[in-house]
Amino acid sequence: ELRDLASKHPNLVLVKLDVADPSAISAAVKTVERKLNGAGLNLLINNAGIYSPTASLETADAEEMIQAYRTNAVGPMLMAQAFLPLLKKAAQESTEKGLSCSKAAIINISTVMGSIQKTPESFYKPEYLWDLSPAPHLSPLQADLTVDTSVQGLLSVLVNLSEKHSGTLLNWQGKAIPW
Repeated sequence: ELRDLASKHPNLVLVKLDVADPSAISAAVKTVERKLNGAGLNLLINNAGIYSPTASLETADAEEMIQAYRTNAVGPMLMAQAFLPLLKKAAQESTEKGLSCSKAAIINISTVMGSIQKTPESFYKPEYLWDLSPAPHLSPLQADLTVDTSVQGLLSVLVNLSEKHSGTLLNWQGKAIPW
């Protein structure tokens, strides 16, 4: 599907990337720089993540936990560091006031699984291991939400974000979710 979209929309560039691999991130930055042709990057969306639904405090091993941190917590930090020069360039070139996605922003996508307070509502059993690492994708319990509906909702939320939203956890409709 992505390849079909990219063939129809020349501004959509598919970039292979492993957020836990610094050399892959560097290669992605170079690809994006070439595509931007000297302009800055106004929006970085971190959406990669891993989740092991069978992991629990009793069954998780150290390597599983390290991999979750590497991908879900360290990966977005590495991405932000690597793309920061392009984001700063976009911010300097922008005439927008304040912070916004049309000026320069980093958006980290998570789910209700990223909310420690909401964990009991999200799972049949406590997922203590998971709450130690940011949540990367939609819960299977939310599978009735279509991709189109989710994307349309996310896009409508993104265009309205400002500095007052910094540090908040919002759902796809823009409603606050408690941390």
